[in-house]
Amino acid sequence: MFERGFVTYSNNSKTELLDVSREILETCGAVSQECAIAMVQGALKNSKADLGVSVTGIAGPDGGSEDKPVGLVYIGYALRGEPAKVAKHNFAGDRGAVRFQTVEAALTHIHELLTMNGPAHP
Repeated sequence: MFERGFVTYSNNSKTELLDVSREILETCGAVSQECAIAMVQGALKNSKADLGVSVTGIAGPDGGSEDKPVGLVYIGYALRGEPAKVAKHNFAGDRGAVRFQTVEAALTHIHELLTMNGPAHP
């Protein structure tokens, strides 16, 4: 069951809705492992969900850099009360292709998380 979702494109929304610290955003950036972890932790903290997932990345067509190219995506995922995990991906293709691959990867990570933790979890 889907309890709620957060759309947090801006840094302010990440801070206000998900409690991502300004320090993480200023030091590591919104597209970072640290931000993905903070986002999923904030989603769980600010909901009644048992499982959380976060996505932060650069889908394109613009916005990339040498250090953070278009297609770079971090996916955070966690079960309530357990440490968050994060996966880094470098997807190829246009904006639509990056977004599609991101959804596929997020669902795969969630499936792996639930499979690892057995039937006691949702």
